[in-house]
Amino acid sequence: KIIIYILTSLFLVFATLGIIFYGKGYIFNFEKGKIEISINGLLAATSSPDGAGIYINDHLTSATNNSISLSPGEYDVRIAKDGYFPWKKKIKIEKEVVTSAYALLFPTAPKLENITDTGVTNPTIDPSGTKIAYTISSFDSSRKNGVYVLDMTLRPILTLKSASSQIADDTLDKFSQSSLSWSPDSKEILATISGEANNDTTYLLKEGFNENPQDVTQTLEEVKTAWENDKNALMKSQIFGFSPKLKSFINDVEILAWSPDETKFLYIATESATLPLFINPPLIGTNSTPEERTILKDKIYIYDIKEDKNFRIEIESAGLRNQERLSLSWFSDSKHLIHVNDKKIYIMEYDGQNKTIIYAGPFIDNYVFPWPDGSKLVMLTDLGNANANANLYTIGLK
Repeated sequence: KIIIYILTSLFLVFATLGIIFYGKGYIFNFEKGKIEISINGLLAATSSPDGAGIYINDHLTSATNNSISLSPGEYDVRIAKDGYFPWKKKIKIEKEVVTSAYALLFPTAPKLENITDTGVTNPTIDPSGTKIAYTISSFDSSRKNGVYVLDMTLRPILTLKSASSQIADDTLDKFSQSSLSWSPDSKEILATISGEANNDTTYLLKEGFNENPQDVTQTLEEVKTAWENDKNALMKSQIFGFSPKLKSFINDVEILAWSPDETKFLYIATESATLPLFINPPLIGTNSTPEERTILKDKIYIYDIKEDKNFRIEIESAGLRNQERLSLSWFSDSKHLIHVNDKKIYIMEYDGQNKTIIYAGPFIDNYVFPWPDGSKLVMLTDLGNANANANLYTIGLK
């Protein structure tokens, strides 16, 4: 029994050590009567959907989700699956380091499905990215026209159309003609109705149907000040606990949008500068895409707080400032960006790689929003028919 116990213990010890060393990239070759040890790195490749082929320097090597042992160096990695656009990236492998590659694959023939069929104007997504407010003016009844909210977190059994609810109608005022803006906490909406000689009227709408909407025209500046204070408080909570140097950097740039998980932010450089290392020594096994720590004024960048990496996004910054509908916005997984340009909808990784055309058909302005679970995009389109009302459609991504 003692011998069995000792042998079992030794086996477990050596097996554990072997697994540890293999995980660090050590490869044991028993040839020619001797042991040869090579120190490799590991590429952990995953994809959505899974089961895609992994091509290393154009050679089919494995399938996702698997780890591949590779000698240190740079490799052209391609992940491909029938019916989806391929994913490509140059990845640097280091010895004893596990490098991750995640490929979100998009279908080459996405499915379109309408959410509304009554005509939609002025869709506006809330700060949480879960609700879209819009107006309808196509009904004959004033009680049906008004402001509606699509809750994208609901799971209707039959159709997405039932995920919308009316929060104001046209019996009191022309809410169907209003412009909408969300409060920072996504619980209130300002509906502004244009009048003659710039005599606008603004109402404060709350959750649920508003029988008697509150007219805040005379106190509008107070409401906006309170909302701005809420935004500033949210910003302080987001950067609480950051190092003084990182806080100073954040305060010196123009932040366009935080990622949904608040680990990255999209910004415009207000001055040219060189970013110091906020994490020193640098982390290992991070994104191997070359970063740019010398930032140029008026250029667009993504900063990754967890990895202390800064990436240039190669699009023009002109027109991005002070727009309610940015041509560049976050995808719901915090790892990708949505870019609307030249009548096309793109999705690319946050480091600017793998920019893919998702949709090239007709749609209106920059009204493109991500579904919270990343399964689809929402856009406003009349499908190229000038005689038809524009409606909200989803573009399936899975």
